Amino acid sequence: MDGDAWKETRVMHDGMSAEEFWDARYGGSERVWSGDPNVALVREVSDLAPGRALDLGCGEGADAIWLALRGWRVTAVDVSGVALERAARQAAEAGVAGRVDWQRHDLGVSFPEGEFDLVSAHFLHSPEEGMPREKILRAAASAVAPGGVLLIAGHAGPPPWDPDGYPGVRLPTAREVLEDLELPQGRWEVLRCEEYERMQTAPDGRVVTRTDNVLKVRRLGG
Repeated sequence: MDGDAWKETRVMHDGMSAEEFWDARYGGSERVWSGDPNVALVREVSDLAPGRALDLGCGEGADAIWLALRGWRVTAVDVSGVALERAARQAAEAGVAGRVDWQRHDLGVSFPEGEFDLVSAHFLHSPEEGMPREKILRAAASAVAPGGVLLIAGHAGPPPWDPDGYPGVRLPTAREVLEDLELPQGRWEVLRCEEYERMQTAPDGRVVTRTDNVLKVRRLGG
């Protein structure tokens, strides 16, 4: 989420449920995000054999559709029904409607059932008293099948064009995310735990370098 969108979130979120806020956010424009899959997803998943995938916070569905096009069976979750309807239309246009199960969940309250070969969570950040991120990510780890992969990407800091864009929000490092998961020792393999750079277009049209972090772990036993 860019800095301007984050400020809007903090202002609008007061007195609104998460579903109400995100429905209003997505309903305010024809497209909120770029429509491209996340950089870390493409880099880290392209060499994995397709199986069952869980996409947490799927938004308008770019990651889920990218996975489905590569043979994955995807459960894609978001709190916004507006976003899910938009994502389902995009999946139908891409010819993968039958490969994606779109589910609405407020992840701080409910979580999709089942085990998955890939659980992907990209940029699950929230303003101040938002969703319980650590609790959700622990549930995500619990949903990984033996031999499966958990992939978490997050912002390493505020956007370059707005250094004060995320006041009061914890943006943990990849190592801190790993520690927060409290994974049982000897049952997981850390495949990647680091920062990475990607290009992003700022609100004024400039293309800037953004630093994010990524954690990729595999559950042993498969």
